[in-house]
Amino acid sequence: MTVKVFIEGEERDYEAGTRLYEVAKEYQSRYPHDIILASVNGKLAELHKKLKKDGQIRFITTAEKPGMQTYQRSATLILLRAFYEVVGAERIEKVSVDFSVGKGFFVDARGDFTLNQELLDRVKAKMQEYVRQEMPIMKRSVNTQEAVELFAKHGMYDKARLFSYRRVSRVNIYNLDGFEDYFYGYMAQNTGHIRYFDLVLYEYGFVLMLPTLAEPEKVPEFVPSRKLFEVLKESSRWGEKMEIVDVGALNEQISRGRSGDLILIQEALQEKRIGQIAEMIASQPDKKIIMIAGPSSSGKTTFSHRLSIQLRALGLKPHPIAVDDYFVNRVDTPKDAQGNYNFESLESLDAKQFNEDMTRLLAGESVEMPRYNFILGEREYKGDFMKLGKEDILVIEGIHCLNDRLSYSLPKESKFKIYISALTQLNIDEHNRIPTTDGRLIRRMVRDARTRGISAQETIRRWPSVRRGEEENIFPYQEEADVMFNSALVYELAVLKQYAEPLLFQIPPDSVEYTEAKRLLKFLDYFLGVDSEKIPYNSIAREFIGGSCFPV
Repeated sequence: MTVKVFIEGEERDYEAGTRLYEVAKEYQSRYPHDIILASVNGKLAELHKKLKKDGQIRFITTAEKPGMQTYQRSATLILLRAFYEVVGAERIEKVSVDFSVGKGFFVDARGDFTLNQELLDRVKAKMQEYVRQEMPIMKRSVNTQEAVELFAKHGMYDKARLFSYRRVSRVNIYNLDGFEDYFYGYMAQNTGHIRYFDLVLYEYGFVLMLPTLAEPEKVPEFVPSRKLFEVLKESSRWGEKMEIVDVGALNEQISRGRSGDLILIQEALQEKRIGQIAEMIASQPDKKIIMIAGPSSSGKTTFSHRLSIQLRALGLKPHPIAVDDYFVNRVDTPKDAQGNYNFESLESLDAKQFNEDMTRLLAGESVEMPRYNFILGEREYKGDFMKLGKEDILVIEGIHCLNDRLSYSLPKESKFKIYISALTQLNIDEHNRIPTTDGRLIRRMVRDARTRGISAQETIRRWPSVRRGEEENIFPYQEEADVMFNSALVYELAVLKQYAEPLLFQIPPDSVEYTEAKRLLKFLDYFLGVDSEKIPYNSIAREFIGGSCFPV
């Protein structure tokens, strides 16, 4: 029996049962990057899958987001298998993939062994051996209760707890030469696909370095971001103290009726940190311009208002200003290479007008402040005048605030720079991290639909452009900040879930964005929902779900 498939505009006949891996080998020479996944009739499929019926096939390489995510997951499985073989399972307490740092993944490995470069070199050599052998990555499906029992047997209690709260009836488990684990998402067909990686000793663990979407066949140099790492470490340690390091632990707290206390504790922690930053500023009277920057949906606006309140409590007179109000009119907004509006570029702002207004304010003049209408895409003036006294300070927030090109006319010695981002402290489990970009994307999706009339489909479509803008305009300046603030809330995804799911379900299956929508829906399904009623009105979460006491 044969099946007809359409690939690259060609109609081909194959024997039913032919694996996608064999077809991919025929077409690899036509692709500039490694094929690692396929889309069959619009649905992602691993390369071990067999052709069963007529349809369309599109191969996915490591230069595409689903392909690179598959590469990262597969590399993590190979790392874990090699680490356990080299060190010995009986000597390992934990090996957890905690967060991203320096374009790699930070791994916390603890147990009865000495973590040094010599050990990492042995682990890397073992990984390279697996790659040369092209060992198959096998997948099997078991019922959820069997998975819970299996993970408990292997001492993977985080996974056992995770699936205790899952409504799905089946769980996919991956096997690499007898080493079994669960991974959220698709995997490579064999280890031969994972040729590029490195292991770098860093701080109390090590970093798994992998290629990027921009250069899928090159391992970037490890460039540590020390300030950012300290914030991530602090958040991770806080999660350990609270015994909420993963989604299963969060669900356990929610199911026991403790979500209200958890919300109050997390909010108190953030308020304490904001108060500490305010005291740092107050101790430096020469700092008259507070510049707050961070990537999209990091909560800059709410943070600036809360910081202003803390500064007022210390006797200062702050005035919050949103750089977004200085967007050029949408018709004048520059576009990226794909023809989409590039709201993340510095040129999307009227920097000249911004500098003129700020300079006049600092000189004690009265200035009419603009307000940007995001629905109409126009800057408006409605008689909002501002005038500063000698003791007043400006609290300015926007994605470019750490870049002196935005505030070129303002004195450098008067600036106090703050970097803020939503650095998610939760992981799905020890081996499945939650990218901070996922949390921010869901935040933005909910906010854009509520305040800017933008659909979830459009937000997903624009997100790659947003990310490119962040890589170019924000992340290169983050280490220049005087202080960093983590705006992520340990409970927030359990709250955002109820707002995001209806938006994601509106995305049609035949759209380009459907694959990402489906992934996010699966991701949100890990969380038990939490009602938003107990969230304080000054919370950063309110900037996205609504009900804030601030003009956000």
